[in-house]
Amino acid sequence: MGLAGIDLLAPEDWPIVRENGLVCSMGYAAIRNDFIPRGFNDPANHDLLVGELERALPLAQQHGVPNLIAMFGNRQGRSDAQATEACVTGLKRIAPSAERYGVTICVELLNSKVDHKDYQGDRTAFGAAIIEAVGSPRVKLLYDIYHMQIMEGDVIRTIRQHAAHIGHFHTGGVPGRHELDDTQELNYHAIARAIADTGFTGFVAHEFVPTRDPLTSLKQGVEVCSV
Repeated sequence: MGLAGIDLLAPEDWPIVRENGLVCSMGYAAIRNDFIPRGFNDPANHDLLVGELERALPLAQQHGVPNLIAMFGNRQGRSDAQATEACVTGLKRIAPSAERYGVTICVELLNSKVDHKDYQGDRTAFGAAIIEAVGSPRVKLLYDIYHMQIMEGDVIRTIRQHAAHIGHFHTGGVPGRHELDDTQELNYHAIARAIADTGFTGFVAHEFVPTRDPLTSLKQGVEVCSV
């Protein structure tokens, strides 16, 4: 199919992927049940999150993993101003190590409307302001097209506007996170062209739940996003 990697694997799986000619394009520093709600927006989480990433960064470099995923976390009553300050402080702690090992920390944008109630990083502008304030080439956004279509739409213009803040993409059909076909509302070929036109050289990962034969659906997604 021409796929170069596979997303969202834990460190124990990174060598297996590489041995089979692929790369883990986005790694987990740790697997936890509270991985999404427990994010950088709460200063009480910083020691845990920074520690996990510090341990994973040298392994990521060793196994050719270019990105590690991180989360903004659930609001739990925090204002955007409080969350922004906390995220910037926490991400600035890990940025020097990420730069030293040449691995990018990608903080994911998720929707709080359908899938992740109370998640604070649910708008591109919120995330981009944090990335801008951190000011590191190794701290970026994971722009999930499915999630941001649900929250704000205007996907192509947003990608163009915030290209400098985005380090990784996820796809998925809206509604339902299914195939990238004519059952959903996004024109993924146009989106892929817009991403390519920004000069983006990273990974676009297909993250969807197939309703038909999975490999057939994956192949179709690859073809739609090839420009």
